[in-house]
Amino acid sequence: MATPTLPTLDSATLDPADWSALRAQGHRMLDDILDYAEHIRERPVWQPIPEEVRLKFQQGLPQGEGDLAAVHQQFMQDILPYSVGNSHPGFMGWVQGGGNPVGTLAEMLAAGLNANLGGRNHIPIDVERQVSRWVSTLFGFPETASGLFVTGTSMANFIAVLVARSVALGTEVRKTGLASYEQRLVAYTSAGAHGCIAQAMDIAGIGRDALRMIPMTSQFEMDTALLREAIAADRAAGLTPFFIAGTAGSVDVGAIDDLTTLAEIAAQEKIWFHIDGAFGALAMLSPELAPRLAGIERADSVAFDFHKWMQVPYDAGFILVRNREAHLATFSAPVGYLRRETRGLAGGSPWPCDFGPDLSRGFRALKTWFTLQVYGTERLGQMIAHTCELAQYLKQQVEAHPKLELLAPVNLNIVCFRYRSDLCADLDALNADIVVALHEGGICAPSTTFIRGQLAIRAAIVNHRTRAEDIDALINATIAQGDLLAQSAQ
Repeated sequence: MATPTLPTLDSATLDPADWSALRAQGHRMLDDILDYAEHIRERPVWQPIPEEVRLKFQQGLPQGEGDLAAVHQQFMQDILPYSVGNSHPGFMGWVQGGGNPVGTLAEMLAAGLNANLGGRNHIPIDVERQVSRWVSTLFGFPETASGLFVTGTSMANFIAVLVARSVALGTEVRKTGLASYEQRLVAYTSAGAHGCIAQAMDIAGIGRDALRMIPMTSQFEMDTALLREAIAADRAAGLTPFFIAGTAGSVDVGAIDDLTTLAEIAAQEKIWFHIDGAFGALAMLSPELAPRLAGIERADSVAFDFHKWMQVPYDAGFILVRNREAHLATFSAPVGYLRRETRGLAGGSPWPCDFGPDLSRGFRALKTWFTLQVYGTERLGQMIAHTCELAQYLKQQVEAHPKLELLAPVNLNIVCFRYRSDLCADLDALNADIVVALHEGGICAPSTTFIRGQLAIRAAIVNHRTRAEDIDALINATIAQGDLLAQSAQ
């Protein structure tokens, strides 16, 4: 028998030679990031990135060892000041949560634990399952519902489309593909729905052309009468309606579709009823707002993000499916190297990887679990309701000022308005320039969208740190920049 050859190195560990030094540096890093959150009001929301800073990130792959303290210093100097700014109370662009310090600490614990939640028999998966049960209770789903953490609602919507496809055609579609079926699937959503619904149809192989974009009412809700007509027309043409995606908190104006009527239509037509509730679904945490989501309890699936209105640090999306067996049948794919046992570390079947496409999955549930445990649903619901109160305050400010114009109803926490001036013929260009000036000024950061063909300044008030003074700053800066730009346009 040959003598075994020992490895060249007795140890190639990445652990430090001096744990005390690492611990001291770690404390400095933790203090710095908590200082960032504590004093974030003292910083600009966003600032342009100097070219010399960008050039530092063109350097080649490091070969030798570096010093942790020096790398941390580069983070503090060249990365932290130039982030997107969504933790800042003046950030009102798009719909992005502000994070929370409890979630920050939980993320550190999750990284240290380094658990892979793809599967196997360990408690982190039970934490995810507990959060899933909590969510089922929140939305009025049965305890048997299945849930899964994903990157965000884009992935959650995609999973919902795949489950609905399997229900409509049978799970054999996973093997033979759509080309083996005579049925041509069609789906329905609002013209105001997020673009990821169309993207889900695309990557599911069904195609964007199979998604019917139903026109909206004057309140920016899906027109349910036109939905019924579209379904009838498609059936008459020999097509197979299989999926309706309602919206709870539309991307442009925060509108909520008539979920109860959509649920009735879906039940009558035997079509999968899904709700894209990316940010709006968590209005269920607020007793004041929850009645506006009536009908959500009748959905077949709901997609939403904890990292938006509930302020969990990125990323923490979620998909909830009423029919657990249908969900499991859509993704489960037993293979020898993932053999399940009734005992030991390979127990605990079914695993999370049986409900989605990812085998390698981080412990997203921990920061969500911590956030719910520490703050509780009452405080979180109050915070969500407060952002809507701030939106109403902004609406009142807009309506009270002759130089501002409200462009859409304020449904939840999104306000679409614009600056107007007789001095400028192109108000779209003027308002776009105002938003750029606001960004570069660092005071506030709204985004833009188009409402009935007009470019709007869109303020999405999502951050738990935002106060009335931040709304005042947005109004004052918008008018000041508008006046300045309108005068220079003459």
